[in-house]
Amino acid sequence: MRFPQRVAAVTLLVISCAVTARAGQTPAAPAPVVLTPAQMEEFLLNAKVIRMRSAGDGITNSRRATLSEGALTHDAHIQVIDQSRILFEAGKYSEVNFKDTYRYNIAAYRLARLLELDNVPMSVERPVDGRPAAVTWWIDDVMMDEGDRRKKGARDPNPGRANGYVYRYRVFDELIQNRDRNLGNLLYTSDWKMWMIDHTRAFRLGRALLNPRQLVRIERSLFENLKALTAESVAAAVGKSLIKEEINAVIIRRDAIVTLFEAEIAKRGGEAVLYTMPE
Repeated sequence: MRFPQRVAAVTLLVISCAVTARAGQTPAAPAPVVLTPAQMEEFLLNAKVIRMRSAGDGITNSRRATLSEGALTHDAHIQVIDQSRILFEAGKYSEVNFKDTYRYNIAAYRLARLLELDNVPMSVERPVDGRPAAVTWWIDDVMMDEGDRRKKGARDPNPGRANGYVYRYRVFDELIQNRDRNLGNLLYTSDWKMWMIDHTRAFRLGRALLNPRQLVRIERSLFENLKALTAESVAAAVGKSLIKEEINAVIIRRDAIVTLFEAEIAKRGGEAVLYTMPE
């Protein structure tokens, strides 16, 4: 898998058990270990599963696993769901050609990386208990999800960044046609970074945008990266996690998103539509 050059590294704290030999010497603080995407992928693909339990909320029976390869131990989210129905009905909601599959979690990560977005956790495919699964990096230091944030009335001290994340996920969800974005799968870490998780009901074949009125602003870099997408570049990035028809639908929706924002820029001006994510 190829990654763009600008990759956000993941930093883990490794706790040292060493005791200093000199009396009275203060032990050094744990040194951060920076994992490259290649190292993270290697870990998720090959580390031994040493513990498994329910992941908690959700209806897909996903599990939380603890993985270890000796020097590093970390948790992962395990999803094996792979369902398709000609007609899916849940209360007043119905959908034709319904799919709910672990493959889309992998595809969402790989497409996000292609677009140089750093807030979709890494996800790889590997067998777990004899079944193909999405094994996704467990987000550390989560302080709340969007539902909890609203209940508590908590706010990012940097409102520009908070709005930037909202605009970002709205564009990304339209691109992948995510029909299951809910308050529980937008997570905030203690630094107020918003993470987008759980995309097993995305990548529909619909060509029309679901909520175009919500697309009011877009990051400059995301806009340029969207325009650069091709069916070939998406196929190379996502591998077998998407079929040809799903990739083509992504490109058609990309065209609709770009056309919409080009019209907004012509109407309102670039400064009103385009933004750079605040630090």
